[in-house]
Amino acid sequence: MMKRWTIQTTKRDEFVDVTSFVQSFVTESGVQEGIVVVYCPHTTAGITINENADPDVKRDMIRRFDELYPWHHALDRHSEGNTAAHMKASTVGSSAHVIVTKGQLLLGTWQGIYFCEFDGPRTRTFYVKVMEG
Repeated sequence: MMKRWTIQTTKRDEFVDVTSFVQSFVTESGVQEGIVVVYCPHTTAGITINENADPDVKRDMIRRFDELYPWHHALDRHSEGNTAAHMKASTVGSSAHVIVTKGQLLLGTWQGIYFCEFDGPRTRTFYVKVMEG
C-alpha cells in the first residue's frame, strides 16, 4: 500500500512533523508487522527522524545547517541560487525506513518523522509505503 500526501510549508527552512500522518496510514493499512518507507521526491527537501520533544532541536539544526551551508556563497554557480537547499537535502537524505510492530511505528521515546523543507515556502509532496512482513 502506498499513499501520497501534500503539505504546504511556510518558511524557507522548516521541519514539519509528519509522524501522525505516517502512523495513521499504517493503521489504515492494517499491517501489524512490517516496514514503512517515507520518501520525498524533491531535490531541495528531505526526510529525517529526530527528536520531537524539544522544539529547540529543530531550530538548532536549521541554524547549524545555515552555518554549514550559507544561502549565499560567492563561488556558487547554480542559476536558481538555492545551492544551499540542495546541499542540506543531500545531507538529510530523501527517505526514512521505520519498523512496524503490533501496528505501531517502532520509534524511540523522543523520535518523530520530519519532512525537511530547505527551499520554501512551497507546496510539497511525500509518499508513504507500508510493506507487510
